[in-house]
Amino acid sequence: MLQLFDLAGIYFRAFFAVPTSMTSPDGRPVNAVRGSLDILAKVITDARPTRAIACLDLDWRPAWRVELIPSYKTHRVLDPQSALVPATADQANTPHSGTAGPSADIELVPDELSPQVPILLEVLAAIGLATAGAPGFEADDVIGTIAATERNGSVEVVTGDRDLFQVARDTEPPVSVRYIGAGMSKAKVYRAADVANRYGIPAGAYADFAALRGDPSDGLPGVPGVGDKTAATLINRFGSVEGLLAALEGRSTGLTATVRAKLSAARAYLLVAPKVVRVAADAPVLVQPDGRDALPREPVDPGRLSELVRQHGIGGATARLVTAIEGR
Repeated sequence: MLQLFDLAGIYFRAFFAVPTSMTSPDGRPVNAVRGSLDILAKVITDARPTRAIACLDLDWRPAWRVELIPSYKTHRVLDPQSALVPATADQANTPHSGTAGPSADIELVPDELSPQVPILLEVLAAIGLATAGAPGFEADDVIGTIAATERNGSVEVVTGDRDLFQVARDTEPPVSVRYIGAGMSKAKVYRAADVANRYGIPAGAYADFAALRGDPSDGLPGVPGVGDKTAATLINRFGSVEGLLAALEGRSTGLTATVRAKLSAARAYLLVAPKVVRVAADAPVLVQPDGRDALPREPVDPGRLSELVRQHGIGGATARLVTAIEGR
């Protein structure tokens, strides 16, 4: 099995789940590092993969998505002039912390989190866990591309982002999603059939469903007045947003006057929303190091790992991840 980790989602979740009182010997917070290593240890222990890749946001708000829907993630953009959360040099130069791509936007990131991301990446490199990114694309697109092109075995995506339900498939090789958005104690593995059953939609239709209902967390307005139930009904009837638009142009679609009016008013949004919501399947993904994704049987650079453990006081969490990898 190949496990794909939505790393930005994992370290954001870890940061808010573990108190910042968890510090290194010099007093700097390492809560996100510790929490992330423990999450990885848990999911590797549960799934026992032979291969794994931590997927990165090299552009958290791609210009091509913003061009289609300007509100995309707008609420997460940090005004560099704001005194509330100052932009730091580390934020401006560390794309993995969710920062500037071609649009030069800087994501609102807690001051205590940004310095921890390079530490986490160094630990993963010393252990030998592969990372992957694609210039101009989000981690979701990296995951979508790898999942779409994988031919050597099953894939499990580890994420707290429901948008990635769209990559689940039951055909060979299967792709499942280990959803940790409700917390690690409630983590659940979703196959395509599970996603379809949960939302009452056809398998593989989650992206179109999400485009219709919208997603405030990503700045996607959806169609005003269309919630989960109506979105599911429309997708079941017309198959996709494109099918719905084609039906909207017809005279006898079975749409009520009220629903027709709502969809007509949102036509411009519906023309572009699917492209924004659907993850890319052809992003220029680069896997490091050297395109290899096999999980090592032991740390590839034990000396460097020991130094990182000593410097940052992360021995327990690091040991748990190493044990998980060695014991799979």
